[in-house]
Amino acid sequence: MYFQAVGQICSTISMAHNLSQCRLLVQKAVAAGAKALFLPEASDYIAPNASETVSSVQPASSSPFVQGLQASAREHNLPINVGIHEPSSPKHGENKVINSLVWINADGQIEHRYRKLHLFDVDIPGGPSLQESNSVEKGTEILAPFPTAVGNVGLLICFDLRFPEPSISLRRQGAHIITYPSAFTVATGRAHWSALLRARAIETQSYVIAAAQVGSHNEKRTSYGHSMIVSPWGDIVAELGGEKKDEPEIAVGEIDLERMEKIRKEMPLLRRTDVYPEV
Repeated sequence: MYFQAVGQICSTISMAHNLSQCRLLVQKAVAAGAKALFLPEASDYIAPNASETVSSVQPASSSPFVQGLQASAREHNLPINVGIHEPSSPKHGENKVINSLVWINADGQIEHRYRKLHLFDVDIPGGPSLQESNSVEKGTEILAPFPTAVGNVGLLICFDLRFPEPSISLRRQGAHIITYPSAFTVATGRAHWSALLRARAIETQSYVIAAAQVGSHNEKRTSYGHSMIVSPWGDIVAELGGEKKDEPEIAVGEIDLERMEKIRKEMPLLRRTDVYPEV
């Protein structure tokens, strides 16, 4: 059994401000005895518009935010999973960024990188209106789960949560933990956040760890919060609230891989791939 920390922050356009928030969460996670810290989508910055999202991006190799977290991981011997922006591929020139999720190991090295598959393009009357594809290049592959000291981790991001196929694929490939770092809108969060996280955990019989942005980032955007760890049985192991506090928060939850294996053994999910395609 291991304890994991899920963090909750309110990113702004300032990388320095956001790094200070995340460093405080590192200290809290270490003090709590966590074996890894999971941080939200876009922890490095959240801009008020697409043009500033693109103009603010820096390569991970030179980003003061990323370098600062790498130093913290190294100093505290703590793996950190964190959502960041990275420059787009050459075919998109300087018009877009990549919504990435990186695994920084306890030596401070970026060991794994996932790029968000499903982009948040919605226009709900009386609700959110966002077109992520205006400024973000979509990912093209599912990153295979990778072994860590806390189990095999599979990486997904935010809007990927609405599509069960990637998580089912990650489970088939051996995932024990599936991540959904997010910046959910308040309207969609109230309606769907908990239900979707529990569904993904139950149908894959895996732990789901979802670090969330919370509160008002700027005049245009507010996030729902409610960072959460869900067990393979669908129990909410740990959860934070939906209000921005004076300082960033963590919740700590137990990852019990023996219990996970017991659930999988007692209720095997044998998919009928002779009838429908395997994912």
